[in-house]
Amino acid sequence: LERRAVVVRNDKAARSSRLPYDHLVIALGAVTSTHGVPGADSHTFPLKTMDDAIAQRNETIRSLEAAATLDDDRERRAFLTFVVVGGGFTGVEAAGELLGFLRAAARFYPRVESHDLRVVLVAGGSRLLPQLPQSLGDGAAQMLAQRGVEVVFGDDAAAVDGGGVTLASGKRYDSKTVIWSAGIATPPLVAHMDVEHSKHHAIVVNPDLSVPKRPGVWAVGDCAQIPKPGGGFYPQTAQHALREAPVLARNLLATLRGRATKPFAYKTLGMMASIGGREGLADIRNRFTLTGLPAWLLWRAYYLSRLPGRFRKTRVALDWALSLPFPQDIASVQ
Repeated sequence: LERRAVVVRNDKAARSSRLPYDHLVIALGAVTSTHGVPGADSHTFPLKTMDDAIAQRNETIRSLEAAATLDDDRERRAFLTFVVVGGGFTGVEAAGELLGFLRAAARFYPRVESHDLRVVLVAGGSRLLPQLPQSLGDGAAQMLAQRGVEVVFGDDAAAVDGGGVTLASGKRYDSKTVIWSAGIATPPLVAHMDVEHSKHHAIVVNPDLSVPKRPGVWAVGDCAQIPKPGGGFYPQTAQHALREAPVLARNLLATLRGRATKPFAYKTLGMMASIGGREGLADIRNRFTLTGLPAWLLWRAYYLSRLPGRFRKTRVALDWALSLPFPQDIASVQ
């Protein structure tokens, strides 16, 4: 930052280049945090990117294939037990959708029965979805339990190895597939920048998204801590990041033209989650809530509306419509 330049490394070309800048926008997002739990980095599957989701899908299919060939009951159960660590949005949605996928896929494996499948959701807190009202968090737990997901409250993952996960209470789950969704962290590059950081190492910014004492430097998204007009900070969610970008663009343009910038101000629309089985939960502006199929339809409609371009919207809508009357596709994606 002192030299006002960014060094970019191209791994494929095995070379680096230096890019001087007048203005720098830092939008590096966040990375998965395993909180120093032994074995979590090497023996769990994160769910942060599309590549993560594809890798998890393929691993699930490989586990079913392995279980279908085994005679040892204990080893077989480990391949058919799937543990999801984290009681937030990612963990809840992953557990519900994973169980649905497993049940749809099991019919292709004669030696795997639906009652053999086990999905365990480990939540360190006393409830699920702490970002939502208590009633919706309790509703999510009830929906998952009714579908067959085992929900464990108040117990954190203490260690993970190639054979499963051990919780802080000492309870052990033998599993060949442990999915980690128990939090995010600021990327190391951001955490080591010479700027003011929050206690979670995010970049502290001014209300107009500029970085204090760093002229021409801006930050948005998960790597930025943005103050609210009335005190406190905005949550680091996708809906906020989407609104931060155009505000930053207008402020950057205003700066170039010598005009005053404007603060970022946004009121959260609400939060939604899909529980699987065409069920969902929604909190609309903290005024009213939806559960079940209506919430799931609203969840899908919102994300469809956020897709860019009519062509892409139409393709996705048709794909979703065709998935309703037909069985789920369980092909491995390579």
